Amino acid sequence: MKFLVLFYAVISVAFSVDGFAPRTPKTISPVVDLQKAAAGAFAAFTIATSSLSAPAADALTPVFSSSNVVAEKVTREGMYGEYTTDLVQTYDDARSTFKDAKETKSKKGKYTALLAVLIVGSFIIPMAQYFWYVRDDDSTDKFFGQKAPEPEEPPKKKKWF
Repeated sequence: MKFLVLFYAVISVAFSVDGFAPRTPKTISPVVDLQKAAAGAFAAFTIATSSLSAPAADALTPVFSSSNVVAEKVTREGMYGEYTTDLVQTYDDARSTFKDAKETKSKKGKYTALLAVLIVGSFIIPMAQYFWYVRDDDSTDKFFGQKAPEPEEPPKKKKWF
């Protein structure tokens, strides 16, 4: 049975039998609009060339790196006349201010214990607070202490229906 299904599938593909699809006529010729094609090609060419060339404004911007010294010449007026000075911006230095590995390792246990106390406390304290509020409440004892009523007998069915 499997062989027959496979054989039928191969034969139908080989002869391109379209059982459920309508056939399209073979005499359709493609219609090309020359004006639209030229406009599309021109648009593609414009986009391609504009993405390759950088705008002129980017070429004029100076490039600052970490080795450039940033200073500004400022003209000020003092008690004895005008003078120019360099206004140098100060930045943080690049020195490492981290603790060394030995000091970090020696205090790791203290911070681990602190974190453990905070995590355990975040679970225990709300539970204790809840039990403190409901300690005198006996509604659950009253609810579960009641005897369940006996179920009523269903009405008897009629004989024929």
